[in-house]
Amino acid sequence: MAQVHHYKRFENNLVQKVKTGSAWFAVRMGMFFRLIGRFLSRRYTIVLVPHSEKRVYNFRISVISIILVFACFLVLGGVFFWYSALTGSARGGITEHDSRLKDTQLSLEQLRNEVTQLSRSARSFEAVLSSTLLTLGTDHGTTGLASGDRYSFFNLQGNDDVRKELDDIRQLSVYLASAVEPVKEIGTILDSQSAILSEIPSMWPIRGGIGHFTTFFGMSPDPFSGAPHMHTGIDISTYRAGDPIVATADGQVSYTGYEPNGFGNYVIIRHQHGFYTRYAHLLSIRVATGQQVKQGETIGYIGSTGRSTGPHLHYEVHIGSDVVDPYKYLNIRPNVR
Repeated sequence: MAQVHHYKRFENNLVQKVKTGSAWFAVRMGMFFRLIGRFLSRRYTIVLVPHSEKRVYNFRISVISIILVFACFLVLGGVFFWYSALTGSARGGITEHDSRLKDTQLSLEQLRNEVTQLSRSARSFEAVLSSTLLTLGTDHGTTGLASGDRYSFFNLQGNDDVRKELDDIRQLSVYLASAVEPVKEIGTILDSQSAILSEIPSMWPIRGGIGHFTTFFGMSPDPFSGAPHMHTGIDISTYRAGDPIVATADGQVSYTGYEPNGFGNYVIIRHQHGFYTRYAHLLSIRVATGQQVKQGETIGYIGSTGRSTGPHLHYEVHIGSDVVDPYKYLNIRPNVR
Protein backbone atom coordinates (compact mmCIF):
# COMPACT_ATOMS: atom_id res chain seq x y z
CA MET A 1 0.00 0.00 0.00
CA ALA A 2 2.80 2.40 0.84
CA GLN A 3 4.26 1.81 -2.57
CA VAL A 4 0.96 2.75 -4.25
CA HIS A 5 0.67 5.95 -2.25
CA HIS A 6 4.22 6.83 -3.24
CA TYR A 7 3.38 6.52 -6.99
CA LYS A 8 0.21 8.54 -6.52
CA ARG A 9 2.09 11.40 -4.91
CA PHE A 10 4.71 11.30 -7.71
CA GLU A 11 1.96 11.39 -10.30
CA ASN A 12 0.18 14.31 -8.63
CA ASN A 13 3.39 16.27 -8.29
CA LEU A 14 4.23 15.65 -12.00
CA VAL A 15 0.81 16.79 -13.12
CA GLN A 16 1.06 19.89 -10.96
CA LYS A 17 4.46 20.75 -12.44
CA VAL A 18 3.18 20.30 -15.98
CA LYS A 19 0.22 22.58 -15.26
CA THR A 20 2.48 25.16 -13.67
CA GLY A 21 4.96 25.01 -16.56
CA SER A 22 2.20 25.23 -19.15
CA ALA A 23 0.68 28.25 -17.41
CA TRP A 24 4.08 29.92 -17.23
CA PHE A 25 4.75 29.22 -20.91
CA ALA A 26 1.32 30.50 -21.90
CA VAL A 27 1.89 33.69 -19.92
CA ARG A 28 5.31 34.19 -21.52
CA MET A 29 3.95 33.58 -25.02
CA GLY A 30 1.12 35.97 -24.36
CA MET A 31 3.58 38.62 -23.26
CA PHE A 32 5.74 37.92 -26.37
CA PHE A 33 2.84 38.27 -28.79
CA ARG A 34 1.66 41.42 -27.01
CA LEU A 35 5.15 42.88 -27.41
CA ILE A 36 5.12 41.89 -31.08
CA GLY A 37 1.67 43.36 -31.51
CA ARG A 38 2.69 46.63 -29.85
CA PHE A 39 5.83 46.74 -32.02
CA LEU A 40 3.91 46.12 -35.20
CA SER A 41 1.23 48.59 -34.27
CA ARG A 42 3.70 51.39 -33.73
CA ARG A 43 3.26 54.24 -36.15
CA TYR A 44 5.84 56.53 -37.60
CA THR A 45 5.34 59.85 -39.24
CA ILE A 46 7.27 60.71 -42.39
CA VAL A 47 7.53 64.43 -43.00
CA LEU A 48 8.34 65.79 -46.45
CA VAL A 49 9.50 69.40 -46.17
CA PRO A 50 9.97 71.18 -49.53
CA HIS A 51 12.66 73.85 -49.86
CA SER A 52 10.05 76.36 -50.86
CA GLU A 53 7.29 77.64 -48.61
CA LYS A 54 4.83 75.14 -49.86
CA ARG A 55 2.71 72.76 -47.89
CA VAL A 56 4.48 70.19 -45.71
CA TYR A 57 3.38 66.58 -46.32
CA ASN A 58 3.01 64.14 -43.46
CA PHE A 59 2.67 60.39 -43.87
CA ARG A 60 1.85 58.08 -41.00
CA ILE A 61 2.80 54.47 -41.52
CA SER A 62 2.88 51.49 -39.18
CA VAL A 63 5.71 48.97 -38.80
CA ILE A 64 3.61 46.17 -40.24
CA SER A 65 2.96 48.31 -43.33
CA ILE A 66 6.68 48.90 -43.70
CA ILE A 67 7.32 45.15 -43.43
CA LEU A 68 4.60 44.41 -45.99
CA VAL A 69 6.00 47.04 -48.41
CA PHE A 70 9.50 45.65 -47.95
CA ALA A 71 8.23 42.13 -48.52
CA CYS A 72 6.45 43.30 -51.68
CA PHE A 73 9.68 44.87 -52.92
CA LEU A 74 11.56 41.63 -52.21
CA VAL A 75 8.96 39.60 -54.11
CA LEU A 76 8.97 42.04 -57.03
CA GLY A 77 12.78 42.05 -57.08
CA GLY A 78 12.86 38.26 -57.06
CA VAL A 79 10.32 38.09 -59.90
CA PHE A 80 12.33 40.67 -61.87
CA PHE A 81 15.61 38.77 -61.51
CA TRP A 82 13.91 35.45 -62.35
CA TYR A 83 12.32 36.99 -65.43
CA SER A 84 15.64 38.55 -66.46
CA ALA A 85 17.40 35.19 -66.13
CA LEU A 86 14.61 33.48 -68.09
CA THR A 87 14.75 36.16 -70.79
CA GLY A 88 18.54 35.90 -71.02
CA SER A 89 18.31 32.14 -71.39
CA ALA A 90 15.63 32.51 -74.06
CA ARG A 91 17.73 35.15 -75.84
CA GLY A 92 20.71 32.77 -75.78
CA GLY A 93 18.51 29.99 -77.18
CA ILE A 94 17.26 32.30 -79.92
CA THR A 95 20.85 33.28 -80.79
CA GLU A 96 21.85 29.62 -80.94
CA HIS A 97 18.83 28.83 -83.13
CA ASP A 98 19.74 31.76 -85.40
CA SER A 99 23.28 30.41 -85.72
CA ARG A 100 21.98 26.95 -86.52
CA LEU A 101 19.56 28.41 -89.01
CA LYS A 102 22.37 30.29 -90.74
CA ASP A 103 24.46 27.11 -90.85
CA THR A 104 21.48 25.22 -92.27
CA GLN A 105 20.90 27.90 -94.90
CA LEU A 106 24.61 27.78 -95.81
CA SER A 107 24.45 23.97 -96.08
CA LEU A 108 21.34 24.23 -98.26
CA GLU A 109 23.07 26.76 -100.49
CA GLN A 110 26.06 24.46 -100.81
CA LEU A 111 23.68 21.59 -101.55
CA ARG A 112 22.03 23.64 -104.31
CA ASN A 113 25.44 24.44 -105.79
CA GLU A 114 26.44 20.77 -105.64
CA VAL A 115 23.16 19.74 -107.28
CA THR A 116 23.71 22.31 -110.02
CA GLN A 117 27.27 21.09 -110.59
CA LEU A 118 26.10 17.48 -110.51
CA SER A 119 23.42 18.28 -113.07
CA ARG A 120 25.99 19.89 -115.38
CA SER A 121 28.24 16.83 -115.06
CA ALA A 122 25.24 14.60 -115.71
CA ARG A 123 24.39 16.55 -118.86
CA SER A 124 27.97 16.08 -120.08
CA PHE A 125 27.82 12.39 -119.22
CA GLU A 126 24.49 12.11 -121.02
CA ALA A 127 25.89 13.67 -124.19
CA VAL A 128 29.04 11.54 -124.16
CA LEU A 129 27.07 8.38 -123.43
CA SER A 130 24.60 9.06 -126.24
CA SER A 131 27.43 9.84 -128.66
CA THR A 132 29.31 6.70 -127.64
CA LEU A 133 26.24 4.49 -128.03
CA LEU A 134 25.54 6.06 -131.40
CA THR A 135 29.14 5.44 -132.51
CA LEU A 136 28.99 1.85 -131.33
CA GLY A 137 25.69 1.40 -133.19
CA THR A 138 23.72 0.15 -130.19
CA ASP A 139 19.93 0.27 -130.13
CA HIS A 140 18.84 3.28 -128.05
CA GLY A 141 15.33 1.94 -127.88
CA THR A 142 16.50 -0.97 -125.76
CA THR A 143 18.43 1.24 -123.34
CA GLY A 144 15.63 3.73 -122.70
CA LEU A 145 18.04 6.66 -122.84
CA ALA A 146 16.14 8.39 -125.63
CA SER A 147 13.10 8.85 -123.44
CA GLY A 148 11.94 12.45 -123.27
CA ASP A 149 11.09 12.18 -119.59
CA ARG A 150 14.58 11.04 -118.83
CA TYR A 151 16.17 13.97 -120.60
CA SER A 152 13.67 16.61 -119.54
CA PHE A 153 14.82 16.71 -115.93
CA PHE A 154 18.12 18.24 -116.99
CA ASN A 155 16.32 21.50 -117.87
CA LEU A 156 16.74 22.81 -114.32
CA GLN A 157 15.53 26.27 -113.41
CA GLY A 158 16.60 28.37 -110.41
CA ASN A 159 14.33 27.56 -107.51
CA ASP A 160 14.78 28.12 -103.78
CA ASP A 161 12.40 25.34 -102.84
CA VAL A 162 14.34 22.49 -101.24
CA ARG A 163 11.87 19.99 -102.62
CA LYS A 164 12.98 20.99 -106.12
CA GLU A 165 16.58 20.02 -105.35
CA LEU A 166 15.45 16.74 -103.80
CA ASP A 167 13.32 16.01 -106.85
CA ASP A 168 16.29 16.74 -109.12
CA ILE A 169 18.45 14.36 -107.11
CA ARG A 170 15.80 11.64 -107.28
CA GLN A 171 15.46 12.01 -111.03
CA LEU A 172 19.23 12.04 -111.43
CA SER A 173 19.40 8.82 -109.42
CA VAL A 174 16.78 7.27 -111.71
CA TYR A 175 18.75 8.37 -114.79
CA LEU A 176 22.04 6.99 -113.48
CA ALA A 177 20.33 3.71 -112.58
CA SER A 178 18.97 3.49 -116.13
CA ALA A 179 22.45 4.21 -117.54
CA VAL A 180 23.94 1.16 -115.84
CA GLU A 181 22.85 -1.26 -118.56
CA PRO A 182 24.18 0.87 -121.46
CA VAL A 183 27.51 1.27 -119.66
CA LYS A 184 27.63 -2.49 -119.13
CA GLU A 185 26.88 -2.91 -122.82
CA ILE A 186 29.77 -0.58 -123.69
CA GLY A 187 32.01 -2.59 -121.35
CA THR A 188 30.96 -5.80 -123.08
CA ILE A 189 31.69 -4.28 -126.49
CA LEU A 190 35.09 -3.03 -125.32
CA ASP A 191 35.88 -6.43 -123.82
CA SER A 192 34.99 -8.11 -127.10
CA GLN A 193 37.08 -5.56 -129.01
CA SER A 194 39.95 -6.09 -126.58
CA ALA A 195 39.67 -9.84 -127.16
CA ILE A 196 39.75 -9.24 -130.93
CA LEU A 197 42.78 -6.94 -130.58
CA SER A 198 44.58 -9.58 -128.55
CA GLU A 199 44.01 -12.01 -131.47
CA ILE A 200 45.28 -9.50 -134.07
CA PRO A 201 49.04 -8.70 -134.23
CA SER A 202 48.65 -5.15 -132.99
CA MET A 203 51.20 -4.90 -130.16
CA TRP A 204 54.68 -3.41 -130.53
CA PRO A 205 56.99 -6.43 -130.83
CA ILE A 206 59.70 -5.20 -128.44
CA ARG A 207 58.93 -5.08 -124.74
CA GLY A 208 58.53 -1.57 -123.34
CA GLY A 209 57.75 -0.02 -126.75
CA ILE A 210 61.43 0.74 -127.35
CA GLY A 211 63.25 0.75 -130.68
CA HIS A 212 62.85 2.59 -133.97
CA PHE A 213 62.26 1.65 -137.60
CA THR A 214 65.37 1.15 -139.74
CA THR A 215 63.66 -0.35 -142.80
CA PHE A 216 60.00 -0.21 -143.79
CA PHE A 217 57.84 -2.64 -145.75
CA GLY A 218 58.18 -2.52 -149.56
CA MET A 219 60.90 -2.00 -152.15
CA SER A 220 64.25 -0.98 -150.66
CA PRO A 221 68.00 -1.38 -151.45
CA ASP A 222 69.57 -4.65 -150.36
CA PRO A 223 71.96 -3.83 -147.45
CA PHE A 224 74.68 -6.10 -148.93
CA SER A 225 74.39 -5.67 -152.72
CA GLY A 226 72.52 -2.36 -152.93
CA ALA A 227 70.16 -3.84 -155.55
CA PRO A 228 66.43 -3.12 -155.19
CA HIS A 229 64.51 -5.92 -153.54
CA MET A 230 61.13 -6.47 -151.89
CA HIS A 231 61.41 -6.10 -148.10
CA THR A 232 58.57 -8.28 -146.73
CA GLY A 233 58.51 -6.85 -143.23
CA ILE A 234 59.81 -4.03 -141.06
CA ASP A 235 63.15 -3.81 -139.27
CA ILE A 236 63.22 -2.41 -135.70
CA SER A 237 66.49 -1.66 -133.91
CA THR A 238 67.40 -0.77 -130.32
CA TYR A 239 71.15 -0.46 -131.15
CA ARG A 240 71.92 -3.45 -128.94
CA ALA A 241 71.29 -7.16 -128.64
CA GLY A 242 69.36 -8.88 -125.87
CA ASP A 243 66.18 -6.78 -125.63
CA PRO A 244 63.10 -9.00 -125.16
CA ILE A 245 60.85 -9.68 -128.18
CA VAL A 246 57.18 -10.35 -127.44
CA ALA A 247 54.33 -12.04 -129.28
CA THR A 248 52.18 -9.34 -130.90
CA ALA A 249 48.98 -11.41 -130.48
CA ASP A 250 47.68 -14.61 -128.87
CA GLY A 251 48.53 -17.70 -130.87
CA GLN A 252 50.43 -20.96 -131.25
CA VAL A 253 54.07 -21.30 -132.25
CA SER A 254 53.97 -23.11 -135.62
CA TYR A 255 57.70 -23.16 -136.34
CA THR A 256 61.08 -22.27 -134.88
CA GLY A 257 64.24 -22.63 -136.90
CA TYR A 258 67.55 -21.27 -138.13
CA GLU A 259 68.64 -20.03 -141.59
CA PRO A 260 72.37 -19.14 -141.72
CA ASN A 261 72.05 -17.19 -145.00
CA GLY A 262 68.62 -15.73 -144.33
CA PHE A 263 66.51 -15.13 -141.20
CA GLY A 264 68.96 -16.65 -138.71
CA ASN A 265 67.06 -17.71 -135.58
CA TYR A 266 63.39 -17.09 -136.27
CA VAL A 267 59.91 -17.89 -134.87
CA ILE A 268 56.59 -18.17 -136.73
CA ILE A 269 53.34 -17.85 -134.73
CA ARG A 270 49.88 -18.73 -136.06
CA HIS A 271 47.04 -16.48 -134.79
CA GLN A 272 43.27 -16.33 -135.17
CA HIS A 273 41.58 -14.99 -138.32
CA GLY A 274 44.32 -16.35 -140.64
CA PHE A 275 47.18 -14.20 -139.28
CA TYR A 276 50.80 -15.36 -139.05
CA THR A 277 53.75 -13.40 -137.68
CA ARG A 278 57.48 -13.98 -138.18
CA TYR A 279 60.28 -12.76 -135.84
CA ALA A 280 63.77 -13.10 -137.36
CA HIS A 281 67.52 -12.59 -136.57
CA LEU A 282 66.91 -13.50 -132.88
CA LEU A 283 69.85 -13.90 -130.54
CA SER A 284 68.00 -16.78 -128.85
CA ILE A 285 64.53 -18.34 -128.82
CA ARG A 286 62.46 -18.93 -125.67
CA VAL A 287 59.50 -20.86 -127.13
CA ALA A 288 59.03 -24.25 -128.78
CA THR A 289 56.96 -25.45 -131.71
CA GLY A 290 53.34 -26.13 -130.69
CA GLN A 291 53.47 -23.87 -127.62
CA GLN A 292 50.54 -21.55 -126.91
CA VAL A 293 51.61 -17.95 -126.30
CA LYS A 294 49.78 -14.87 -125.08
CA GLN A 295 50.01 -11.36 -126.43
CA GLY A 296 52.96 -9.65 -124.74
CA GLU A 297 54.72 -12.92 -123.79
CA THR A 298 58.49 -13.00 -124.40
CA ILE A 299 59.43 -15.38 -127.26
CA GLY A 300 63.11 -14.45 -127.76
CA TYR A 301 65.74 -11.70 -127.77
CA ILE A 302 67.05 -9.25 -130.35
CA GLY A 303 70.17 -10.45 -132.14
CA SER A 304 72.03 -10.33 -135.43
CA THR A 305 71.97 -13.97 -136.57
CA GLY A 306 71.68 -14.95 -140.22
CA ARG A 307 72.04 -12.40 -143.04
CA SER A 308 72.17 -9.27 -140.90
CA THR A 309 74.30 -6.14 -140.61
CA GLY A 310 73.61 -5.51 -136.90
CA PRO A 311 71.30 -6.27 -133.97
CA HIS A 312 67.68 -5.74 -134.99
CA LEU A 313 64.30 -7.48 -135.32
CA HIS A 314 62.89 -8.36 -138.70
CA TYR A 315 59.09 -8.57 -138.17
CA GLU A 316 56.53 -9.83 -140.72
CA VAL A 317 52.73 -10.18 -140.79
CA HIS A 318 51.00 -12.66 -143.15
CA ILE A 319 47.29 -13.16 -143.81
CA GLY A 320 46.97 -16.60 -145.28
CA SER A 321 49.57 -16.78 -148.06
CA ASP A 322 49.73 -12.99 -148.50
CA VAL A 323 52.37 -10.84 -146.84
CA VAL A 324 51.08 -7.43 -145.61
CA ASP A 325 52.57 -4.27 -144.14
CA PRO A 326 52.90 -4.82 -140.33
CA TYR A 327 52.91 -1.07 -139.72
CA LYS A 328 49.16 -0.85 -140.42
CA TYR A 329 48.39 -3.31 -137.63
CA LEU A 330 50.81 -1.75 -135.18
CA ASN A 331 48.79 1.46 -135.56
CA ILE A 332 45.61 -0.29 -134.35
CA ARG A 333 46.80 0.11 -130.78
CA PRO A 334 48.92 3.27 -130.55
CA ASN A 335 49.56 3.01 -126.79
CA VAL A 336 52.21 0.30 -127.11
CA ARG A 337 53.19 -1.48 -123.91
